[in-house]
Amino acid sequence: MTLGDKTELDLCSAKGCQAPGVWELRWNNPKIHTPDRRKVWLACEEHRGSLGDFLGARGFLKDTAPHEPAE
Repeated sequence: MTLGDKTELDLCSAKGCQAPGVWELRWNNPKIHTPDRRKVWLACEEHRGSLGDFLGARGFLKDTAPHEPAE
């Protein structure tokens, strides 16, 4: 994603983390999303477990896959 003259990397979704996101945590909230809709949080290796646990505890996490950045 480009913001002005600066290119933004695909960063981890954990608050304050500036590491590259290498995992896609695909989720949806069944109270507000259709069953086929997937939202995506990116996670670095360090935060994959905690972000996944957060989504999983709420029944939101649907799957996890490696993230392949767009070129």
